[in-house]
Amino acid sequence: MPKSLRNNLIPIILITLVVAYAIMAFARTSAPRTVDTSFNVLVSEINAEQIKSISVSSDGTTLHVTKTDGTIETLNKEPNVDTIQLLKDYGVSQKALTSFDYRVEGVPFLAQISGILIYLLPVLLIGGFFLFTMRRAQSGADQAFSFGRSRARRITSETPVVTFQDVAGCDESKQELVEVVEFLKNPEKFIQLGARIPKGVLLVGPPGSGKTLLAKAVAGEAGVPFFSLSGSEFVELFVGVGASRVRDLFDQAKKAAPCIVFIDEIDAVGRQRGAGLGGGNDEREQTLNQMLVEMDGFNTDTNVIVIAATNRPDILDPALMRPGRFDRRIVVDAPDLNGREAILKVHTRGKPVAVDIDLRAIARQTPGFTGADIENLVNEAAILTARAGKREIGQMELQEAIEKVALGPERKSRLISPREKEVVAYHEAGHAVAAALVPDAEVAVQKVTIIPRGAAGGVTWIAPENEENALNMTKRRMEARIVFALAGRAAEEIIFDDVTAGAVSDLDHASQMARAMVRQYGMSDVIGPVSFGERSEMVFLGRELAEGKNYSEKVAEVIDNEVSKIIKSSYERARQILIDNRDRLVIVAKRLLEKETIDANEFRSIMNLAVPTPAA
Repeated sequence: MPKSLRNNLIPIILITLVVAYAIMAFARTSAPRTVDTSFNVLVSEINAEQIKSISVSSDGTTLHVTKTDGTIETLNKEPNVDTIQLLKDYGVSQKALTSFDYRVEGVPFLAQISGILIYLLPVLLIGGFFLFTMRRAQSGADQAFSFGRSRARRITSETPVVTFQDVAGCDESKQELVEVVEFLKNPEKFIQLGARIPKGVLLVGPPGSGKTLLAKAVAGEAGVPFFSLSGSEFVELFVGVGASRVRDLFDQAKKAAPCIVFIDEIDAVGRQRGAGLGGGNDEREQTLNQMLVEMDGFNTDTNVIVIAATNRPDILDPALMRPGRFDRRIVVDAPDLNGREAILKVHTRGKPVAVDIDLRAIARQTPGFTGADIENLVNEAAILTARAGKREIGQMELQEAIEKVALGPERKSRLISPREKEVVAYHEAGHAVAAALVPDAEVAVQKVTIIPRGAAGGVTWIAPENEENALNMTKRRMEARIVFALAGRAAEEIIFDDVTAGAVSDLDHASQMARAMVRQYGMSDVIGPVSFGERSEMVFLGRELAEGKNYSEKVAEVIDNEVSKIIKSSYERARQILIDNRDRLVIVAKRLLEKETIDANEFRSIMNLAVPTPAA
């Protein structure tokens, strides 16, 4: 029996019964109207030759009499009594018996069907019940058997294709994967030189840097079967399910070889063994053991490349990271200036942008942005353009989108007293003036505003003048950044002879940077080039919850004194710069109170600063 018919058997039976009953009821209602009569009347009518025909029902209990005028009469009789003999007994002559047609009716088709259904209905209902029960049991068994099967999704040609042209800002990482694709397309080029196909490629980078996008590009370019799944899909409550799914995944991959298997967020299953509280027999470890065997075990002579992505390589098991399992470790880091400009070009492609838009200037104002941040930036700019009723995305919308992505939307409806607004204005003016005048800061003020955004009462937006030098921070540059961070609080003290709690984030940032200078970077003249503190991560509890203290209490006191010394000297330095340039501080603050926002050109004009030459 076909599966579709088996699934719909019970509804078909019920519908058939209803239709049969409706037809029978219609047949009864549509039959000609009859009149009951008696044998005496019938005999007199036969003798008078007024009867055209007499038919006996199939069960022999009813006579249907049709008269010559078309009238139909019925009368009942005993079922086992012969009709002709009964008429003779009532005195009908032999001649009169030949004056009409006499016949015995057969069993009607509908009556036959209804009779059969009456007898079969209980059997059909019972059989349907057992069939339904067996089907449910079978589906449960199928689910039980499929519980350990892999849930990998095979990328087909119908899937929207992402190519390497859609990936920008990570040229070196892209080149590594281009070689993998080329190996799959033209293996003879490498095999003749004795090279073997890489077994695994691990993509490492911060969230949003483009690891999954690179994997999608490989799927679009490879031209071979591509299986995609998440590391969390291996993890289940029941023991053995994860290992079973790993086996099923690689069985599918081996049948489709050469192919690529992409495991996103592999740290969900590849976490270091022996780090948990449950010993070495938990489900995740057994799943990892099976994956290690499948990737480089006894029988691995297959053309299956495993690409994995994670932003936590530090917690992965060393056996998973070794060559032979993951031969290549590709770092997908946050893009530099050129990379951000290329990403902006990718995400503005196909969108209506203004002709005079300067993507280089936007890229210069977004240091530290990942590819996902830039995609979100362009999308927010498009939303702002639509909200304003414009038809093209302009420079102003992109500028506004940068701040919205980084800090949140403007909170213009927030009620601020004149006194609080004045404090915020001088606080942000202090940051801006210090950033422009402190030596070695190497930053350019892009915008100053006292419009609240997110949790900030105001914002001084800066960007590095020379991003290439920002990779390796020098001691002087870090001290200048601390001065910049503390200048807002210093401005409050100079103007109002009081300070507020609004500088808490500035103090946190300055303190963290000063402590890093002393403990990690060896930038203290008193302590010297020594790094203190053994930072270890308790994998099963989270990140940086345990830190080894490899120094004495006496050294700890020296560290605290050095951190305090850096903070105090930087604060005094910020105060002195603002005191020496109090007139500029007041002008910037008053302009903020008037306009609420000052752009880079107006700020340089107030400070009498030369226009910086942008880096190539």
